[in-house]
Amino acid sequence: MRIGLLTEGGYPYATGEARIWCDRLVRGLPQHEFELYALSRSAEQEERGRVVLPDHVTRVWTAPLWAPADDGRSYSRRERRRFADCFKELVRGICADEPAAFAAGLYGLAELAREQGGLYAALRSETAVRAVEAACRAPGARRSVRPAQVADLLEFVDALERLLRPLSLDWYEDLREVDVCHAAAGGVAALPGLLAKRFFGVPLLVTEYGVQLRAHYLEHSEGTRPAVRALLAAFHVRLAAEIYARADLLTPGNAHARRWQERCGAPRERVRTVYPGMEADRFATVGEAPERGDPDTLVWVGRMEPAKDLIALLHAFAEVRKAAPGTRLRLFATAAAADYLADCRSLAAQLFPDEAADAVTVGESPVSFEEIGGPEAPTPADAYGAGRVVVLSSVIEGFPMTLAEAMFCGRATVSTDVGAVCEVIGGTGLVVPPRNPRALADACLALLGDPERAGRLGAAARARALELFTVEQNVAAFREIYLQLLAGGPGRPDAGIPFAQPPEARVPGHWTSPTWAAAPDAGGGPQEDTAAAPGAAVPSGPAVPPGPVPTAAAVAAGDPASDTCPAPDGCPGSPAPGVAAPSEAAV
Repeated sequence: MRIGLLTEGGYPYATGEARIWCDRLVRGLPQHEFELYALSRSAEQEERGRVVLPDHVTRVWTAPLWAPADDGRSYSRRERRRFADCFKELVRGICADEPAAFAAGLYGLAELAREQGGLYAALRSETAVRAVEAACRAPGARRSVRPAQVADLLEFVDALERLLRPLSLDWYEDLREVDVCHAAAGGVAALPGLLAKRFFGVPLLVTEYGVQLRAHYLEHSEGTRPAVRALLAAFHVRLAAEIYARADLLTPGNAHARRWQERCGAPRERVRTVYPGMEADRFATVGEAPERGDPDTLVWVGRMEPAKDLIALLHAFAEVRKAAPGTRLRLFATAAAADYLADCRSLAAQLFPDEAADAVTVGESPVSFEEIGGPEAPTPADAYGAGRVVVLSSVIEGFPMTLAEAMFCGRATVSTDVGAVCEVIGGTGLVVPPRNPRALADACLALLGDPERAGRLGAAARARALELFTVEQNVAAFREIYLQLLAGGPGRPDAGIPFAQPPEARVPGHWTSPTWAAAPDAGGGPQEDTAAAPGAAVPSGPAVPPGPVPTAAAVAAGDPASDTCPAPDGCPGSPAPGVAAPSEAAV
């Protein structure tokens, strides 16, 4: 099977989202051919290179979303008029929330780009700016887009050209040859697959471990002009709804993402949750030895940024220290925002002055800031193994990967109820409301004061992680999904009906029926073999009386009589009872 894998800002580049799980998926299905269609987000990402690809990745196409893409194309008057009509429909669908107009404009622009070339100059023209302005001022336009000024219109048109750049690529002409288009994210990454679905009927699978619409809201919540933010949000809403409506199957990574998709119009019968796969072996050493780690130490692992709410965690730990003075908090950073890290260090110094055992000992803070890869924690497993209880204090989460890793390590967890946390934990840890240091402290004290309970929860968490979150279950799920999409989808005129041609037909050479393929009838004459090629002669073999059925012991011992099938009705592909074994068996 040929799979067209569509990515944005990730695989096969060495950095970016969805890089790890895409690589695991591709390597876990070596029986299929993969063609990669990747959109890059920055020059730095391209400069850092790509990962080493396996041999069954037969083609790699890349295109930048960050660099100008002026193709020097000048449209004729007729083409400009056609572009203006399609673009007006598109922006009317954005500004007035009309799905039909948005879809008509999007596919109209795609057909124009397919026939005439790129849309770079047209999307940045004065015609495009005036069309957006007219749509913002038209009756029925959203209230939030009506105040848009010239600067807002120019900024939005510039952003829209980048978002629609996949329309100018000829990828979907190559995607017509694949069996399944698999978009590793929604939004812009799925656009080539959406066009291949529209023009050629190629089945489209969209996987979202982080909902692109939600990510857009979080990314542009601050620092963007209000009118531009409203226009971009409206575009992403309409694009997400169109992708969800047209995709053959959606595979969110958790129920939290699934709810987002269903609210945007995704049909429930075409949504199937597939959890991301993780390498359990990386954490086996710690997970199989739950007694390792300091029982009086709380561990936090992740990226140090405001969404993780380490400020609330530090205040909660101050309450923990009042009840359990010997407790420590170790914070392990996989990455850090410099300003936020400085704020956290400053707060920790205020809340926890250095403590000394006596007058001659150097003081030490009960809170430590460390990095994964340092001498104390060379691997994430070492970080989780530093304590018995792992804490997650986030106010925003999608699928909490660090929480799943802690479960693989057999650690009891205390988490805030955000994103897919409750779904991942499933009753194997304690969950408290976000932004509530008092509740977080009480939950930590409950596990620190009851080691047996913490041990039971950790064992249950590891069992749940091994059942749901391994690479093996993820790859097996997509293997089944690929076959279902190919076998259950409608046959395409240019590709024929799936599985109509058996695999044997692709083997080079001329095939004829073997000498043992036909059994004699009751009258001793040859019988017709329905599997034989038309017009091929079917020789018959001499009849011999059927012998006794050999036992399994005789088969294992190499008894010559065991060459016949031990089953009474014969084995598939073996001579029928009473038919002599073919001469090839003696070779």
